[in-house]
Amino acid sequence: MTFQHKNLADGQWFAMDIFNQMANIGAEVGRAINWKNKGNQEYSQLAFERVLELLYFTIEDKKNYRRLGELCRLKEVLGDYFVGENQYKSSAENLNKYFYPFNFAARRSV
Repeated sequence: MTFQHKNLADGQWFAMDIFNQMANIGAEVGRAINWKNKGNQEYSQLAFERVLELLYFTIEDKKNYRRLGELCRLKEVLGDYFVGENQYKSSAENLNKYFYPFNFAARRSV
C-alpha cells in the first residue's frame, strides 16, 4: 500500500496522543467537506482518502484499543457521508462539531 502520509506511516503517528490524532483527522475531514461544498468531487475524494488513511493509523494504534468502537463507527459514518447514501443523515456542521473538542484538547496538550 502506498501511503500519502509517509512520515506518519513510519511511526510519527503512533507517538501522538489521541487528541492530536483526532484533530489531524478532523482537519482532513474539514478539507474534504470544503471541497465537497465547492463542487470539486475529485479533491473531496482525495481528502477523504487521506482521512481514511489517518483513521486506519489511529485504529491500528495499540494505545487506542479502548476507543475502537467509536473509531470504527466514525469510519462508518464518514464513509456513509462521503461515498454512501448518507443514511445517518450527517451534515457538514455536525461532523465539524464532532472534531472541535479534539482540536481544543490537542492545543491544550501541547
